Amino acid sequence: MRVASYNVHKCVGTDGRFDPGRITAVIGELGADLIALQEVDRRFGRRTGLLNTQALEHATGLVPVPASELSDGLGWHGNALLVRRGTIWRFRRLDLPGVEPRGAVIAELTLPGGGQPLRVVAAHLGLLRRCRARQVAAILEAIAHGAGIPTLLLGDLNEWRLDRSRSSLHALEPLFGPVGRSQPSFPSRRPLLALDRILGCSRAQVRSVESHDSPLARVASDHLPLKAWVHIRAADRHPYSTGLAEAA
Repeated sequence: MRVASYNVHKCVGTDGRFDPGRITAVIGELGADLIALQEVDRRFGRRTGLLNTQALEHATGLVPVPASELSDGLGWHGNALLVRRGTIWRFRRLDLPGVEPRGAVIAELTLPGGGQPLRVVAAHLGLLRRCRARQVAAILEAIAHGAGIPTLLLGDLNEWRLDRSRSSLHALEPLFGPVGRSQPSFPSRRPLLALDRILGCSRAQVRSVESHDSPLARVASDHLPLKAWVHIRAADRHPYSTGLAEAA
């Protein structure tokens, strides 16, 4: 399956324009079966969603997991997850520790057509290294209490260091393997930093990771989307764990 992660920068492009339609068009360019989005809601006041979900479904065939607690919201601390219609999900909203308000969405999915179960963690980590390290620990603890199924971690992890000893992502390696290098995705006009990541465990093997560097993507947000192919191996346990909200 094709998966992607995209920090949409609250739909404000590198030209300073607020244009949700451009973001929807870029998401359509990706052709992904599953997308983690960051910064999809207003940051201050009522955290309403910034994207038209009907337009998204029409353009991409994807629908949002209802991560927001608001009827007119889209994400949890700005994190949203788009999946193919017909996907069955259970999910958990996770508050992450740190100076800034941050969170993650942990969804356990049964893919359309009776596919393999899959856990997806959609996250946007903080700007401070010590906070990112605590947030990584919180995510790993949440995963450890769930079922033993293939797992992906997608999002803007805000880590640019390549030195393993200094990287806040080092603790992820026992589950997800080496996380030192990825494709640069920020800033979108001249990508230099690999802030966005798509990581998979041994039963969700991530292949062919690349930045989506289209003319529209360069202007629609300050991040380029990151996309990859994922090969999912069979799980040996039931996909659902307690404490997760369910919907279809």
